[in-house]
Amino acid sequence: MEFKDYYAILGVPKTASEKEIRQAFRKLARQYHPDVNPGNKEAEQRFKEINEAHEVLSDPEKRKKYDQYGAEWRNVEAWEKAGRPGPRPGTTADAAGRGPGRVHYEYRTVSPEDLEDLFGSREPYSDFFYDLFGGRTGRRTAGPMPGQDFSAPVAVTLEEAFRGTTRTLELPDETGKTRRLEVKIPPGVDTGSRVRLAGQGGPGRNGGPPGDLYLEVEVLPHARFSRQGADLRTRAEAPYPTMVLGGEVPVQTLTGRVVLKVPPGTTDGRSFRLAGQGMPRSGGGRGDLYVELHAAVPANPSARERELLRELAALGGGR
Repeated sequence: MEFKDYYAILGVPKTASEKEIRQAFRKLARQYHPDVNPGNKEAEQRFKEINEAHEVLSDPEKRKKYDQYGAEWRNVEAWEKAGRPGPRPGTTADAAGRGPGRVHYEYRTVSPEDLEDLFGSREPYSDFFYDLFGGRTGRRTAGPMPGQDFSAPVAVTLEEAFRGTTRTLELPDETGKTRRLEVKIPPGVDTGSRVRLAGQGGPGRNGGPPGDLYLEVEVLPHARFSRQGADLRTRAEAPYPTMVLGGEVPVQTLTGRVVLKVPPGTTDGRSFRLAGQGMPRSGGGRGDLYVELHAAVPANPSARERELLRELAALGGGR
């Protein structure tokens, strides 16, 4: 099995914390996102690798197995999920005196029934295997069993999370061919949301239903807005006279600009609530947008502006 260095893919050390892994993923996801690089196959492949690395390293259990078993970690995980007794594939030397750093492989007899439990009805071995070891004619028959559920990460921008979007997935079928599936991601999704695609998981056994595919949503950070549930927060600036005398200030929202009415005597850093200008709620309606208003200080005031400011200071203004 080809070994992929997920730490190198994300550009983090093996001692990286969950926060550092998440930050690295978000940074790279923004850089290589297909919407940012339309038609760039290399960027698309890089984006897939980044998602794969993040899926493993952001899961404590998967990361633990990856760190311990390297390229064999998925085999170990499959072995454990199947409930197999005995040693796992590729276990390292222990107290049996085989010496540190050496790898010892132990084997046990595996029946055709075990193979079916591990691999399902799509057997990985040829007829020659069964002719040599026997057991095919005496195999047990089980009742219908549902297929395995799968999950896959998907990154969306805040704008996509606001209005909803689509993604085209390439899924392998039982024959090894790939099929394309267009998925609708509903408005209002947040990081941690799961989009269920019924019947798009692993195939069922003995007439059982197929499993489901779950998309694990990651909403990428935005340069202008921060998000708290369905509410958004942003910053805006107003000229100093407007803060003192009152007036109107344009504020950018996800749907365009709106006018914020500033009352006289507004202090620097005051927050204003714009009702219904946030993200869509799952039950209907929208959250709010909170605007933190700050005084805009001119970097290079003119001579006349300086003169007026001196007069204001002399009158005791700006206290």
